[in-house]
Amino acid sequence: MVAFCAQGDALFSLLCLTFVFVTVAQYENYNFRNFPKEELMPLAAAYGLALDHYAAENWTESIKYLESSLRLHRLLKDSVRYCMLHCNSSKPEEPSFTGNRDLRVYWHVMMRASCQKKCRAHFPALQLPPPGRQILEDFNRRSPYKYLHFAHSRLNDLQSAVPCAYTYLQKNPEDQELHQLMQEYKSQYDLSGYLTDHEEQPYEASFLRGVKLIGSGDYSSGVEHVEEALRLYLREYDLCQELCEGINQLSPDGDFYTVLADVYVDVLRCKLKCEENLMPNVGGYFVEKFVANIYHYLQYAYYKMNHGRSAVPCAHSYFLFEPEDQVMEQNLLYYKAYSEQWGLQPDHFTPRTEALKLYNQTVTQKQMLTFAEKYLQLDDEDFLGAEEAALLASESPDVEFEGMGDYEESIYADWRQLKGKGDAGESDT
Repeated sequence: MVAFCAQGDALFSLLCLTFVFVTVAQYENYNFRNFPKEELMPLAAAYGLALDHYAAENWTESIKYLESSLRLHRLLKDSVRYCMLHCNSSKPEEPSFTGNRDLRVYWHVMMRASCQKKCRAHFPALQLPPPGRQILEDFNRRSPYKYLHFAHSRLNDLQSAVPCAYTYLQKNPEDQELHQLMQEYKSQYDLSGYLTDHEEQPYEASFLRGVKLIGSGDYSSGVEHVEEALRLYLREYDLCQELCEGINQLSPDGDFYTVLADVYVDVLRCKLKCEENLMPNVGGYFVEKFVANIYHYLQYAYYKMNHGRSAVPCAHSYFLFEPEDQVMEQNLLYYKAYSEQWGLQPDHFTPRTEALKLYNQTVTQKQMLTFAEKYLQLDDEDFLGAEEAALLASESPDVEFEGMGDYEESIYADWRQLKGKGDAGESDT
């Protein structure tokens, strides 16, 4: 038995609610390679059943399907990621025709499709109808955890309800109603061990440990954890990008190029949301511009360790994402002025490779999306000319079918910019 006890004086402390200990039910014994066949169903169906039972106040059944939908969502993501990583690492044979650029593009598409088709055949979740974007967005926002919290609380199971509420609030701190309810829980009960984020990303813990160590002056250990956070984040970022390509809905209407363009635009929009979807919540605050902040901390810590050759590329990496930051601009001028004392060479005054790759990738995607949205939403007048467009608009949309019957149409403590040596070009004096 696990005690979930009220806070206060000794008398009220005796008034403890006790619950049988349960693990995180939705992911208990989860294995994407050996997922129980009897639990397989389209994510949209499982989530729909969960919401139907929720609306009918069938709390036990709603919880069952909400937890099932969370497992199915993770299964879908893991399956897609596996095939994307597998096909990325495979090397298809080169075509015999090399002179025709269009044929080479088609060959690449066909080889990629062939690899995906063979891989996906091994994963039952990828044989089911894919969920719509709105459902995927619900899971990105962690909406199922809000429903789970309420359903568990209606069954007086606060031990399960509290972690669900906490998980939801980590992504949605602006939800004042649930935030107030969590404050009431904290005032009435000892929540030690129950404030668990069921969807915490591994880079979040590494980043927080690194920030704490740097703040305490242990720069060497702090750098290790922040560098690890950077590696883990970039890995998740790449997987998020791949996931956008692995789950999509093809329109049944339109020619090949129209469908291809529509899907590509949809994928671009999804990829550009990866930064938002992966933004960590540390101490109740979203760490915006997460990668830039990582480089800021690394620059500061390496400076304090007198590792100028490591600090300068981090400073340039930060400045790549935040070119208007005057403090970092002064830092760079300082490093430049004292480059001889630091033993710096011209190649040190460039961003780190992974920072440049991420920056260029994001900028290119934004440019492509802007271009696509501009040229794929042309008015009839842009294509046909004013007179022909006006004539077309004056006709009834049903004219062709007339007479043919009916037709159906605290980052850590207080989040703040680092101050001290390493900022504003301060020198050791």
